[in-house]
Amino acid sequence: MERVPVRNRIVFLDWLRGLAAIVMLQGHTFDSFLKPELREQPTFIFSQFFGGQAAAIFLFLTGITFGLGMHRRDDLPPWHRITGALRRARYLFLLAIAFRLQMWLFALPKQPWTDLFHVDVLNVMGATAALLSIIALAQGMRRVRWAAFAGIVLAALAPVMSGLETARIPGAIRDYFVPSASFSMFPWGAYLAFGLAAGSAIPFVRRGEWSRVTQWAALLGFGLLIAGRYFSNLPFSIYSNSNFWLNSPALVACKLGITLLLGSGAFLWTEYFSEGWSWVRLLGTTSLAVYWVHVELLYGRWFSSYKQILTIWECVVASSLLMVAMVGMSAAIGRLRQRWTYDLSQNKRIAA
Repeated sequence: MERVPVRNRIVFLDWLRGLAAIVMLQGHTFDSFLKPELREQPTFIFSQFFGGQAAAIFLFLTGITFGLGMHRRDDLPPWHRITGALRRARYLFLLAIAFRLQMWLFALPKQPWTDLFHVDVLNVMGATAALLSIIALAQGMRRVRWAAFAGIVLAALAPVMSGLETARIPGAIRDYFVPSASFSMFPWGAYLAFGLAAGSAIPFVRRGEWSRVTQWAALLGFGLLIAGRYFSNLPFSIYSNSNFWLNSPALVACKLGITLLLGSGAFLWTEYFSEGWSWVRLLGTTSLAVYWVHVELLYGRWFSSYKQILTIWECVVASSLLMVAMVGMSAAIGRLRQRWTYDLSQNKRIAA
């Protein structure tokens, strides 16, 4: 009847987060540096497909963290559970604002002030978390069902949102709700909602059941992937303006299926094959810093002379060098954390 300690869960979740960072780094490197005439090549297409999977994984894992946080507050009154969830959403919003402000300041005087209101994945995380905070009212498996239902609704309504007349709504608000080439709550928020369902279910998994749970997760992942591809290839649709790569619930099913498969693989790897230090997991423990720094390096002015001039193999080398740099940065951050934790414990001991 013993449940899995939190430490064991974090290992494979961090490894999955690190894997998402890897596919993100290569995807953004190709997007920023590859020559325009080479962007029809299969290498670039596959690079961007797998790179796009990273955002779904990050949103799903944020949802898991969100769900675990709700579980830890289950002994509090309902209002305190909701405000605790809203504080987490506020934290994500503040990160999004700080990220956008830094990008704008570093790009001056070229960037217009309207870029401050650009909706990024961090904005979607904060907005969706705030919307789903009401689910903190539910407890146990009922919270799992509510979160899963919310994910289905966010995915299913995405084509409907695309068809609404929203021209009169300011763009800074419209981009949060209407699917576009960037991020929006419909359908991207669905991944966070499904992650919330998974995070709410994790505390009820016993130690000896984890292998079985990941097997079922892999089977569910295969099922979602197959179903998503099947329905996307049908000659008819219940939606009048569904676009597979923009707002299709079938794409959500495919990406969620891949996420579950990769999560099962991450658990299998960390449980039975990986021992000791892992550079993939190291990237996962500092994924926010990796995301923040690499976006500035790739899309800022630091290497602007290399943008859209590299060949495929040169992009491979560039992405490899970027990964090495990010691992080094993550190791430095880890050392600083250890040093800060040690100094803090020493100060507490002296004070006692």
